[in-house]
Amino acid sequence: MTTRTVFHLEHMDCPVEEQLIRNRLRDENGITQLHFDLLQRRLTVEHEGDADQLLNILDSLGMEPRLLDGSTSKPVGKSQARRDWMQLGAAGILAAGAETWAIAIRSEHAPPVIALSLGALLLSGRAPLQKAWLALKNRTLNIYVLMALAVGGALIIQHWPEAAMVTVLFALSEVIEAQALGRARRAIQELEALAPDTAEVLHGDHWHEMAASNIEVGQIARVRPGGRVPLDGRVHEGQSAVNQAPVTGESVPVEKSRGDEVFAGSVNGQGSFTFEVTRTQNDSTIARIARAVQEAQAQRAPVQRFVDSFARIYTPLVVLAAFLFAIVPPLFFTGDWATYFYRALVLLVIACPCALVISTPVTVVSGLTLAARQGLIIKGGLYLEQGRNLRALAFDKTGTLTIGRPQITQIIALTQDEKSVLQIAASLNSLSEHPLAVAFWEKWQAQGEKVLPVESFAALPGRGVRGEIESQSFWLGNLRLAQENGAELPPIAEELENTGQTVVFLGKKQEILALFALADAPRPEAAEVIAQLIAQGIMPILLSGDNARVVQAVSKQLGITRQHGELLPEEKLNAIAELESEFGAIGMMGDGINDAPALARATIGFCPGAGGTAVALETADVALLQDDLRLLPLFFKISRATLRVLWQNIVLALGIKALFFALALAGYATLWMAVFADVGASLLVILNGLRLLRLKA
Repeated sequence: MTTRTVFHLEHMDCPVEEQLIRNRLRDENGITQLHFDLLQRRLTVEHEGDADQLLNILDSLGMEPRLLDGSTSKPVGKSQARRDWMQLGAAGILAAGAETWAIAIRSEHAPPVIALSLGALLLSGRAPLQKAWLALKNRTLNIYVLMALAVGGALIIQHWPEAAMVTVLFALSEVIEAQALGRARRAIQELEALAPDTAEVLHGDHWHEMAASNIEVGQIARVRPGGRVPLDGRVHEGQSAVNQAPVTGESVPVEKSRGDEVFAGSVNGQGSFTFEVTRTQNDSTIARIARAVQEAQAQRAPVQRFVDSFARIYTPLVVLAAFLFAIVPPLFFTGDWATYFYRALVLLVIACPCALVISTPVTVVSGLTLAARQGLIIKGGLYLEQGRNLRALAFDKTGTLTIGRPQITQIIALTQDEKSVLQIAASLNSLSEHPLAVAFWEKWQAQGEKVLPVESFAALPGRGVRGEIESQSFWLGNLRLAQENGAELPPIAEELENTGQTVVFLGKKQEILALFALADAPRPEAAEVIAQLIAQGIMPILLSGDNARVVQAVSKQLGITRQHGELLPEEKLNAIAELESEFGAIGMMGDGINDAPALARATIGFCPGAGGTAVALETADVALLQDDLRLLPLFFKISRATLRVLWQNIVLALGIKALFFALALAGYATLWMAVFADVGASLLVILNGLRLLRLKA
């Protein structure tokens, strides 16, 4: 039976450790899959048998493993960090002293120079040398082995100060790189930390504070003014304006009252309210978002896979080049053994591909985290990268481009004033359960007056309603009902239908008293979003099961030039397949339920917040956590920015390596310069990737 075990590895910070672990575990029986999450220091192993054996192996590699229990990385204590810095500082002073003394006396072999160098090596070189030994034992060629060879070679040719300085600089680079990576790591951890760990819960007739992890669904919790909502729930009593920006990205506080949904991590305003818990801590929206981002960044984009494959070839080739450079010139030409041996050592340091390999996960996770902060959950680096390739985006209509609730757009009173006919229509519809009926009584409700009592009410399926108001009989319904009553239709009825609106008639006997035009209004931001997508080079296409005239009218209103109406779900699927053959990559945005076949077939499936946060998170490749279509252009902006930064990092990493490779071949690069180049390249690509976190929406 295959078991899935997740480990937290305290000392797994970069691809060097990942490769070491892969090489050690690849020959172990029973292991079927390894999944690495470097930024969160997590290793997921699919295996057969006991996890204790895996713990022992990982511990022997110096990873300090522990079975993951849902907690995040344990921080290094301040006292330990201070001791590490003091030790590194002392090593730096000794190495600088050795270098200065050697320059002053013009000798690298004097006893004081050797003593100072050895002191620096002992203080800063123990950990890297131990890691080099572990790598050699496990047949792994990594930066620690390369550094150990470089330092050992420098000692052989008696470059004592340089060996010491290289060791100190390498130790310093590890500390700086770990801190820079920590920024990317904290970007995800901040998502998890948004919700408080405790909550006030009602027990009997008093409030009791307890751990949020122990609170169950159905319990009543309280949020004070200015406090954070600890768990997902539904308002029980009270009202307040809640800032949901940390969860959904909405910039304006949302008014909450009885029955409204609240999300863990939201910030309460000036009011106070109680709420019924609807999801446990591990199942809250904010926890799902954090998990989605973590799982997404672990799914490598094509560019990441390319970089990893390239790095596996690149390092052995450079090591081979260094070896040949050390022996070929002295053997076959007039080169000096010591000179070319030293240059080969420099090439060994340059061979490290850390900057190249670390550039991609940092950049991708920054893009995913930025998107999550804005209310966009992208299910993997694959979709983040593919976003820039989309040239067309298909939309469902109802509930996606439109509000999803029909509204009265026009009242044409033929015999009475508008207010009177609306009152009669709203009164008749107050007893109806038809979706169109809601539009009537909501519009009348806005007038602030009550509906009239209705007697002898009758629902007429497929046609409308009938009833008596103040002893007069009225009917309200569609064209068929008007024809049944022998009413003469006014010419304007056909004109309204041609605009794609639904026409409802109010009549008394054979007389039509009024016409009501209803339409499912487009979202306020829909036209703006369509224009932005077109400006980004993405063609919007409307695919709907609604009446063809309605689809055409909505398309014209929004600026969409291609549309298809009266489509069944399987016909939408066929339409996506045809569009895919035309455009190559096609996106589909729908509610994630009725449009499921089309969403699955599309290159990227988008689900709007209207589908429900939980549904959106589980269904689509990209989930919008709020009902705001403006997140779509933002997705494409983030996708393109991420790919732009990815290629910048690849060019930076390879460019710096190529420059110092050329300098080393020409004899102008030293060992400490090579270390600086490696450290500098790593920091540059990390900081460049982190720039995405500050991208303006």
